[in-house]
Amino acid sequence: MIDDATIAEHGLTADEYQRILTILGREPNLTELGIFSVMWSEHCSYKSSRRHLKTLPTEGPRVLQGPGENAGAVDVGDGLAAVFKIESHNHPSFIEPYQGAATGVGGIIRDIFTMGARPIALLNSLRFGELDDPMTRRIVAGVVAGIAGYGNSIGIPTVGGEMGFDKTYTGNPLVNVFCLGLVRSEDLILGRAEGVGNAVYYVGAKTGRDGIHGATMASAEFDETTEEKRPNVQVGDPFMEKLLLEACLEVMATDALVGIQDMGAAGLTCSTCEMGSRGNVGIEIDVTRVPQRETGMKPYEILLSESQERMLFIVREGREQEVEQIFEKWGLHAVGIGEVTADGLLRVREAGCIVAEIPNKALAEDGPVYNRPMQRPSDLDVLQSLDLKTLPPAPDADKVLIELLMSPQIASKRWVYRQYDHMVRTNTIVPAGMGAGVVRIKGTNRALIFSVDGNGRYCSLDPYQGARLAVAESARNVACAGGVPVGATNCLNFGNPERPEIMWQFAESVRGIGDACRVLEIPITGGNVSLYNETDGEAIQPTPVIGVVGVVENAARVLGRAFRREGVDVVLLGQSLTELGGSEYLKVVHGQVCGRPPQLDLVLEAALHQLLASATADGLLDSAHDCAEGGVAVALAECCFESGGIGLEVSLPSVEADDDHDNDVLLAMALFGETASCVVVSIEDVKTSELLRRASAVDVPAYVVGHTGGSRFRISVDGTTVIDHDLAQIESAWTNGFARHFKDRAA
Repeated sequence: MIDDATIAEHGLTADEYQRILTILGREPNLTELGIFSVMWSEHCSYKSSRRHLKTLPTEGPRVLQGPGENAGAVDVGDGLAAVFKIESHNHPSFIEPYQGAATGVGGIIRDIFTMGARPIALLNSLRFGELDDPMTRRIVAGVVAGIAGYGNSIGIPTVGGEMGFDKTYTGNPLVNVFCLGLVRSEDLILGRAEGVGNAVYYVGAKTGRDGIHGATMASAEFDETTEEKRPNVQVGDPFMEKLLLEACLEVMATDALVGIQDMGAAGLTCSTCEMGSRGNVGIEIDVTRVPQRETGMKPYEILLSESQERMLFIVREGREQEVEQIFEKWGLHAVGIGEVTADGLLRVREAGCIVAEIPNKALAEDGPVYNRPMQRPSDLDVLQSLDLKTLPPAPDADKVLIELLMSPQIASKRWVYRQYDHMVRTNTIVPAGMGAGVVRIKGTNRALIFSVDGNGRYCSLDPYQGARLAVAESARNVACAGGVPVGATNCLNFGNPERPEIMWQFAESVRGIGDACRVLEIPITGGNVSLYNETDGEAIQPTPVIGVVGVVENAARVLGRAFRREGVDVVLLGQSLTELGGSEYLKVVHGQVCGRPPQLDLVLEAALHQLLASATADGLLDSAHDCAEGGVAVALAECCFESGGIGLEVSLPSVEADDDHDNDVLLAMALFGETASCVVVSIEDVKTSELLRRASAVDVPAYVVGHTGGSRFRISVDGTTVIDHDLAQIESAWTNGFARHFKDRAA
């Protein structure tokens, strides 16, 4: 008899339990209840988010596989497909930072090679509390070490990413990991079971008790019991995963494999019922055949374990020995545990006795879907209000620039990147930290360019606009390297969806992503939703993270952010507006998070991307870097850093005086306002007129503001020098701004 306490312990509501009774026509046993609990968890079922996600644009001329599979895939030319996805491992990374982050890397890698693609690059998007908190520094160090430990060991380069900091992430960091792989388009493999009588094979590492109810844990808030959830965190083995990757790809090179699924969230339960559901077939397994590394494991534990480095295969009848031999060569388990059936059921036996019998579709597709109540937060009007007249006098611009360059949000993440092997496999074109990730497609002239971006601060002030800005910036980063965006993935990190204001933030963010992607013509090929990111009732900032993938036809023309030579023109492309809302300047200098995020003209944004792509393809530009946190002054400084000491002298357009703003506010807007759709490029002076002509033709504002050269960093506004620094001095501040918090740890 299943009592109310047991139902609640499994994260199910009374209504959901009644639904289970209707589906089964009887009471479930404890094993079946556990199966329903993980498959109907928020993490697996998307029961709060599904109706909103269906509004996103998912089709395009290059899309080969959209949402619904392990990862998305787009055509990148020459018969090749880029397979990519982003996933979260937030809750595990707070409980156990190293293993939480490491297994997050392992999981997303498996999602990629499950599609038949060889993973070639990793990115990450990370959020933490403020670095003056010792616990935050411990979590940062553990997460970075976990990402490095797994990625470096398996031999896949981590070529970049981004980090953010806010007190709302103190008890709930975000660890979002992006992976990209390549495969021949005709060799894409899907995660579905087909062919009645075909064998179901368990391959990879043995099953243990680690990670049981990990999916359920990821669908709940943190509280005083958080420490008790440590056993829910999986333990990864990157060396085992490397063997598994190679063995799987070798099997995929034959035609013995019908379908494959990673045993990720919800483990063996999820892989069996999802594959069966996609193929409209049943799957029958016997858990006594599952390789186990611990004694006395019950069916409940075997089915719900989230032990790492495991896969489920559907093998063509008569080809079983071939698969077993390949895995034996790699020293891995490949064990037949069942077969495909015609009845559409997930049937689990233990030594011949049925211990669970549930329709696959009831688990994988027909779970509850909620239309959660939504309400605009009552304090949003107050948060959006910004009276610049009330700001105290700001320090000199010279000092403000140093403050911003040393803030963890902006400062160099070299301390992080040095722990990652970003050059392994020798495909990396742009070093980590120098712009978007770029890897060459061997055997062609092309390269793939990819970027991840999000801004929780903007989204907390206006989730619709913040999400649009995240799409635009991620795509702009791709365009700045010379790429044409062709597809996107998202990782949507929010608090408790049962709170109407959180659900409103989520819905508005999805609406913003959809609107931006439609105008920029970037389809969403898949992604991940991570909800219940809160601790003791305090939610994180709403943080949708967008990963954009692009293609550049000539890898030799790829651009980085740093100036390449002295004596060339510096040009601003795009708009220059007077805005400070939600800026790093407001937070760092005045301790305020308020106002409205920057405006965004998506038509202008699209035109800017096209201009950058064509100018790069024709070899006009030396470098390109978008203006983001810290505004144009910080962007200009970043162009000088890691350039070999190339300084600059520029004169920015003056900000028109008005009665509403003091002169120091107007100056702050000109220097540190985070205007969207603004890019700094460097270009040989003989080519500048052509760039200006092209910009005018597509209605993109363009201004020649100065030139590179010398050892000083000098900015004038309206003829008055407002920033004048020795370049080495400000680069040192930027280089050490983040690392100074970890002086006791080797870089």
